[in-house]
Amino acid sequence: MSPSPQKPQAVASSRKVVSQRIAQVLSGIRVPDLPYPVSRSSSEPEPDWRPLLWSCWTEQRDERVTRVLRSVQIEWTVRQVNAAYLADRIMDVFLKTSGLHSSLVGRVARLRFWLAWQLDLCGADVFSGALLDWLDNLQEWRGWSDTGGRSSRVLLDQLDSLIIAVSGSFEAGSLEALEQYCQQWLADTRKRDDQVVRLRERLLETEQGAARQRFADQTARALIGRALTGRQLPRAISRFVLSDWYRVLKQSVLAGGNESEVYRHANKLLEWLVWVGDPELSDKDRNRLYHVGEQLGDRIRDVWFRALGDRVPEQALSEIQAVIVERIRGEIPDLDNALPSHGEFVWDSAWLAAGKVPTDRFEHFAGQWFVEGEGASERRRFFFALLPDSGEILWTNGAGVKLGLQPWSGFQSDIDSGALRTLPEPTPFGQVLSETLDVLARVCARQVEQRERAAQEVRARAETLRKEKEAAEQRRREEEDARQQALAREREEAERQRLADEKAEQERLRKEAELVAGRQVESIALGGWIVLTGESRDEDPVRLKLAVKISASRKFVFVDRLGLNRREFLQDDLVTGIVEGRIRVLGSSAEFDDTLSRVVGRIRVGRS
Repeated sequence: MSPSPQKPQAVASSRKVVSQRIAQVLSGIRVPDLPYPVSRSSSEPEPDWRPLLWSCWTEQRDERVTRVLRSVQIEWTVRQVNAAYLADRIMDVFLKTSGLHSSLVGRVARLRFWLAWQLDLCGADVFSGALLDWLDNLQEWRGWSDTGGRSSRVLLDQLDSLIIAVSGSFEAGSLEALEQYCQQWLADTRKRDDQVVRLRERLLETEQGAARQRFADQTARALIGRALTGRQLPRAISRFVLSDWYRVLKQSVLAGGNESEVYRHANKLLEWLVWVGDPELSDKDRNRLYHVGEQLGDRIRDVWFRALGDRVPEQALSEIQAVIVERIRGEIPDLDNALPSHGEFVWDSAWLAAGKVPTDRFEHFAGQWFVEGEGASERRRFFFALLPDSGEILWTNGAGVKLGLQPWSGFQSDIDSGALRTLPEPTPFGQVLSETLDVLARVCARQVEQRERAAQEVRARAETLRKEKEAAEQRRREEEDARQQALAREREEAERQRLADEKAEQERLRKEAELVAGRQVESIALGGWIVLTGESRDEDPVRLKLAVKISASRKFVFVDRLGLNRREFLQDDLVTGIVEGRIRVLGSSAEFDDTLSRVVGRIRVGRS
């Protein structure tokens, strides 16, 4: 757990913006090598992928949704493929940047199957409830390690319940089961936060007191161990130092530290006791032995009282004084090893060299998470505090549970060697979601722009082709019109020529007919008959007889058979009437009539 639980964080931008971006990505993005449909009619039913994703979740498969989609021969919709890609992308980024233990975040990342289904079903609404707050709250567990202990097992049991909740959501086809799970998780977190604060306060108070006790004890042991190592002393002095004077040394350190006056006096008296009891040291200066022996008892009483607040045991002091008397007399008492054999008295001289760690050397480490090991064997611990008295680091699990102590020097060595490294700051899920959508939205916008530009280019090419086709068609029409006009001109010219030829022919035939008709008129003798055709079919032809022929005026006078109904014709009028068929001369030779008929017939044919 995190030592300072944070409130669930919302995404950097508003949920409305996130919703718009999710909708944009689901509909607009195209990712290479994904199984998009080649062509799909809007009337075709959408394939139901819930059973497939549900089975993947139930089996707790660690693979991408897009890979699952490729493994089956089904044509998915564009929205389903993009929902699968978006769920994979979000969870992949969360796996890399969340800062959570790999086994923990791996379990959470399997939500990609459920998330893909819900993104297709309801879009951004999947993050409108407690789910996003729950995912953000997971950073509280950034210090969790799979130690196999009870505290780590509790979290794994909670995530086992997640499997049931998500399966219930799949089965019911709604968010309700998972929303209830997330809300209960967040409620439990709030209760646990209050307990953690109290546990951390108690732990710090307890460990600081214990550190003072430990520093005093270890310093006293180190002073005694350093003074007695390799010495042969009378048992009375060794026993007094190891049992009684040890208490004075420890209490002097505990009360005033290793720089107090009582501590210095107690340490000096320890050295005197060893010097007096060891013949190898004190025999070299008999005068000083006498002087030290004379003052040693009073000094011991004074320091004892100042350190412990009571009187020194007289029996122990009498034994010490007896040894001093023997030494002043020049006698050598029975000697024995000053320190117990078999390592019964444990001490470490490093405690004598330990000093307070400067604040500026450790303050930037305090409150940070550190990790050792890799992968599944990774272990995380929290730099809870540096105990100033002992110079030790108090490691916890972030929730007020002690994991161990480590000397500052050991910590520095682990940091320098890389055995211990700082855990990067966690990335809340909301931030992962927002940043991922920012990237994908920009990619989608570029793709839409590219598709629009390509469409514009296609439209431009189509327009150019259309214009070229229209221009070609226009040229073809113009050429056809020109050809038709040329043909029309040719036809008109041919028609004019034909008409001119016909007119000339008609003129020639008319002249021929008029010539024939003129000879026929000239051949009409007095008493010769002609027939005038009526102007309408109802009128009967009229027969007239030539009564007078005036050569000078070329006039012919005709009468009917009674000599009445006089009619006059000029020769030219008669010729014209004969040619036009209105007048027929009776009594002419057959050959002459045939010639005239043929000529008149050709004229009529030419007119038609």
